[in-house]
Amino acid sequence: MLAKITIANYMSKRLVTLTRDAGVIDAVKLLLDHKITSAPVVDQQGRLLGMFSEKDVMRIVLEAVYNQSMSGKVGDYMSSEVISVDAESSIVDLAEKFQQTTVRSFPVFQDNELVGIVSRTDVLKALASSH
Repeated sequence: MLAKITIANYMSKRLVTLTRDAGVIDAVKLLLDHKITSAPVVDQQGRLLGMFSEKDVMRIVLEAVYNQSMSGKVGDYMSSEVISVDAESSIVDLAEKFQQTTVRSFPVFQDNELVGIVSRTDVLKALASSH
């Protein structure tokens, strides 16, 4: 049953995105306001440039100790090597991908277009709804 459920069924389609020029403090507030752990960083055409996550924020905190300042742009801290998933992939394949990495959410693509984001919590929701 779970193998037939696709990522598209559980991904978040309401994308909260950032630009590489956004200030890091504003980006942190955005993550907190939306209760999300990461956000895609996109260009003006909506193309994915990277992901900005809680893990990137930890680097900002550590650098702030040395620099006595918490400034900078999202583009300076985002992860540009991004693992993405396909909307039509199975939730089981997604669970396996989560098992193999420390990443907490993946951008979702369909026909080479960014269409959503999927998190570990979405896998839990799929499991709970299948019983």
